[in-house]
Amino acid sequence: MSEYEQRRRSVLNRLANLKADLKVEGLLISSPANIQYLTGFTGSNGLLLLTPAESIFFTDPRYGLVARANITGKVHVAKGPLLVEATKIIVRKHLRKIGFEPSWMNFEQYEQVRKQAGSHASFRPTGGIVEELRSIKSPAEVLKIRKSVMINSEAYYRTLKRFKLGLREQEIAAELDFQMRVLGAEKPAFETIVAAGPNSARPHAHPGPHRLEANELLLIDMGATADGYTSDMTRVTFTGTPSKKIRDMYQAVLEAQLAAIDAVKAGVTTAKVDGAARKVLREHKLEKEFVHSTGHGLGLEIHETPRIGRKDKTKLQAGMVITIEPGVYLEGLGGVRIEDTVLVTERGCEVLTPTPKEFVYL
Repeated sequence: MSEYEQRRRSVLNRLANLKADLKVEGLLISSPANIQYLTGFTGSNGLLLLTPAESIFFTDPRYGLVARANITGKVHVAKGPLLVEATKIIVRKHLRKIGFEPSWMNFEQYEQVRKQAGSHASFRPTGGIVEELRSIKSPAEVLKIRKSVMINSEAYYRTLKRFKLGLREQEIAAELDFQMRVLGAEKPAFETIVAAGPNSARPHAHPGPHRLEANELLLIDMGATADGYTSDMTRVTFTGTPSKKIRDMYQAVLEAQLAAIDAVKAGVTTAKVDGAARKVLREHKLEKEFVHSTGHGLGLEIHETPRIGRKDKTKLQAGMVITIEPGVYLEGLGGVRIEDTVLVTERGCEVLTPTPKEFVYL
């Protein structure tokens, strides 16, 4: 049994263990990341119907040859909408209750399949099952994330050597993305964030025409995608000699990040990890300037289960890969965020990101 078949079997086992009022006879999977996780398919048009008897993968003629050559189970090449073809088979096989991913089927699509099936089948929202499985990475997945992390860090190091005053944020972002590609990444994991000066006070700033000037904070949040798996890292530098206020802000964020990392281990709730970072920033009277969660899971997608937030009660498990990224943002001055990709272990964690975290003055 291939790894993909084992994953599909795990999904079916979870379906079988649903409460009686939630039970379904099959699951329609339309999330691209979930389809990739369960079949290896990375094309732009795919749909998977998973039942205890069989798995049927639907795609269009553009991907027919590739799908038949690489996907175990039945492959159905459709010339029309995939959901229409899947519903025909659901009705033909007398499946009465089918689960679907509510985050990946819009209302128009739901109405279409409901009307097409008529009284023959009902469709029930059944989300989160594949995502929960994906949150625990296999050793093979961890290796791919390690590769992504190394590419990401090396791309940052190469670009750091090219920094000079007068470069626009857009130019720095383009160089980072270029270096990722040169090093073997398929693409950035998300739109690379490069924010200089006051722009760094915006946690998700978009690189713009602002030119790097003397005595400015420069925040870079970047990630690579390698073999389908992502990484995430944030580092902050300064162009000149920072003031005591900026040095203190950086030190507070670094202490908060290290405290959160120290709290990570299997069995600990994500809220406790988040709380460890906030406690440090509270002591520095900077907690109100920390306006987002402490981190998130990553893998095939840059944001996955679990969320590392103050109200989240998920217990960490060995094999989860998460980010730890507290930040402080002061309007008119700038922001500091320090982020690593971290592997949860039974006794603690392993920081996968190799890039040093001392405050670099350019």
